[in-house]
Order: sequence, then C-alpha cells, then structure tokens
Amino acid sequence: MNSGLSKTELRTIYKAKRMALSQHEVDFLSQKIFKQFILQFNSIENQIISVFLPIKKFNEVNTKIFIEYFFENNNRIFVPKIQDGKMISVEIFPDTEFKIKSWGIPEPASDKSVIVEYDYVLTPLLYCDRFGNRIGYGKGFYDQFFAHHLGIRKKIGLNFFNPNKDINDKSVTDFPLDGLITPDRYFEF
Repeated sequence: MNSGLSKTELRTIYKAKRMALSQHEVDFLSQKIFKQFILQFNSIENQIISVFLPIKKFNEVNTKIFIEYFFENNNRIFVPKIQDGKMISVEIFPDTEFKIKSWGIPEPASDKSVIVEYDYVLTPLLYCDRFGNRIGYGKGFYDQFFAHHLGIRKKIGLNFFNPNKDINDKSVTDFPLDGLITPDRYFEF
C-alpha cells in the first residue's frame, strides 16, 4: 500500500480522473458496477434502499440502472434531497416528479421525508480508501445522514476506482462505509 494523502489531495486527483472519463466509459463502467452489486447482494422484495441520483456533469456512477432494477424487484426506494442545509430521504415511485436543483442534481418534487431502517444506502464518492473511509465533495451531507440513521444495514460506496492510497486526515465525524463496489470487485470493510 502506498502512503496516505490528504482529503484535499485525493479529492483533486480522483475528481480529475473521473472527469477524464468519456460518457461511454461512464456508462460502461456503471454497468460493470451494477453487475458487481447483483453478484454480491440479492434483492429481496420490500427491501428499503437509498440510492443517490447521479450528477451527470460530474460523471458520477449512473444509478438509474439500479433504480430500475429495484423497482422491478418491488423494493422501496429512497433518494437524497437537500432541505434547509441537511440531507433528507424521500421515497420515490415510478411516476415520481423530479426537478433539477443546485449542482444539477435531480431531486423529487415532494418534501415528504420518512425515517426508515435501510437495508442499503448506495453512496456517491470521489474516493474510498482500504478502510472504507470515503471522500465526497466536502459538504458532509452523508456523514450527517449516517449520524442520524444508525440502523443502516450496509453503507455501500459506488466508485470507478479501486482504493490505493490511505486517507491521512480522517475526522472523528467521518462515517466509514461497510463496502465499496468498483467495476472489477467488491471490497468489504
């Protein structure tokens, strides 16, 4: 394992790597990540799953294929929404209306937040180290969300890149992931 880097350094490196991907590569790698998810986790009817909606301009993993799969398997699906500076979770349905909000993030028109115990929270990230420590965009929305939802069965990151550097400036307010899915494998922490 190579030596660690700071969150700022890793955020810069992996944001650039992700932005260098073509749309074709993003779609292809997203399909591979989806297949890895299917290999690792059986979707059982009525599971409760939170999944992020991708920010296309940031080349995030395309989670729309996950959402379609979860609907087909009769799961309850929740997506994040920022409200009053905090991330809430809103249940969606096949006919849910969405609006594009700040950062180009699609969010449900509804503000109806429900507290549930999640089977899986599929989490966006720029980077994750070999211990499950993740780096996002630095706003702390997911760490705050995890702090208020301690009954989550598995917090799973989705990323195009494998861990190869440790994060050397972790904070006590950071919540590590339970697993990471990349195009080639599943890492369990």
